[in-house]
Amino acid sequence: MIAPLTPARIVFDLDGTLIDSAPDIHAIANRVLSEEGAAPLGLEEAKSFVGNGAPVFIERMRAARGLAEARQAALLARFVGLYDRAHGLTRPYPGVIAALDALREAGHRLGICTNKPVAPARSVLAHLGLDPYFEIVLGGDSLPTRKPDPAPLMACFEALGTGACLYVGDSEVDGDTALRAGIPFLLFTEGYRKVPVADLPHRACFNAFDTLPGLVADCLSAP
Repeated sequence: MIAPLTPARIVFDLDGTLIDSAPDIHAIANRVLSEEGAAPLGLEEAKSFVGNGAPVFIERMRAARGLAEARQAALLARFVGLYDRAHGLTRPYPGVIAALDALREAGHRLGICTNKPVAPARSVLAHLGLDPYFEIVLGGDSLPTRKPDPAPLMACFEALGTGACLYVGDSEVDGDTALRAGIPFLLFTEGYRKVPVADLPHRACFNAFDTLPGLVADCLSAP
């Protein structure tokens, strides 16, 4: 068991970091588009719209299919209404549960900071049995601002008490959030990132969750 001298506060992004939710997001997006008589999105196209929260996802989806700006509110409401229970196709990435067990056993306190609306975030965590790991879950609608504004991330750390801070995410939004907050960033490279790894500021990167507990220990022991 990895046992640092002082337990840390570790906050995770959700979509593309702990869970691969793109298949469900893709499915409900295409249901909304079908109701509008618009062509469906491809899976990779849907992934490219993820990261800045549901309103921006709908903006990008709407623009890609030439739907009127006046439809934004209605499309968003329909999407969010379906999103709360859209977890049938979502899975944790391999090794996530074992990594969370190891981190918690080492005494670390864990949280979630996501741009996903908080209701579907909590719903999918409960569905996958991940909710007991996290003391705080903040979504894109929990505060007046969302990532890359650092306020939600800092609110998560504050809720977790004291100790060193690490943020784990997969995207440009996550990297920018960590940079603005002045928090070391661990980059999961197998999520929904749109740019090369070298273009994202990060303390370390990893492509498999079985390496994360050791990586955390290395980061915490580094000067």
